Amino acid sequence: MSVSSENDHLSPLDLSPRQRPHSNSINSIGSPGRNRSNSGTFSSGHINNSIPLTPTGSHHQHTVNTRPRRSSSIIQHLEPDTLDTKIDQALNPNVNANWVHQKGAWIIHIVLIVFLKLFFNFITVLDNDWRWTLTNLTYNIGSYIMFHQVKGTPFEFNSGAYDNLTMWEQIDNGDQYTPTKKFLMSVPIGLFLISTHYSNYNLNLFVLNGVSCLCVVVPKLAIAHRLRVTLY
Repeated sequence: MSVSSENDHLSPLDLSPRQRPHSNSINSIGSPGRNRSNSGTFSSGHINNSIPLTPTGSHHQHTVNTRPRRSSSIIQHLEPDTLDTKIDQALNPNVNANWVHQKGAWIIHIVLIVFLKLFFNFITVLDNDWRWTLTNLTYNIGSYIMFHQVKGTPFEFNSGAYDNLTMWEQIDNGDQYTPTKKFLMSVPIGLFLISTHYSNYNLNLFVLNGVSCLCVVVPKLAIAHRLRVTLY
């Protein structure tokens, strides 16, 4: 024989507020998974921000530095040309360097020196010592820029195969001490001797002419082939 209280026959709506079951208790009974402890990820349908999120190994992105590493050496040699570069160089004649073999290419250097000397002769404030010295310096500066400073070609005919080479390195496909290169090397040496003679062997002018001569002769030597000096 079971004994039931009078509240057993009443619906939840007929009960007083104190006698009604709490809504949170009903929700917790009906949906036990919705109310989790603070140690879980969710609490009552909201994200618990107190839990730190640690990315897995697959989320780590390794940055790749695509910039070429700067060499710590001031003086360095260029690497040999690859097979593809050599093929591109052989596709068409190098019109940027082959003109030095044409008729009159050697004579033009003598003509330029004569015109430079005539130009400085019109500057009356200069004596003959400085006229020859300035002629030597002007020719050497122009020769250095033309043969050893500017790289590549002004024409695009070999897919950039000569972009890293100076004009001197392009002449005769890099062969050393050819007749053309011997002549181009002898011109600044001869001009240095003439300038030294007509400057009456002045010590200061001798040093100035000698340094300018070395600056254009040394890069023409075999030891300086494909050599790069980086100062910045």
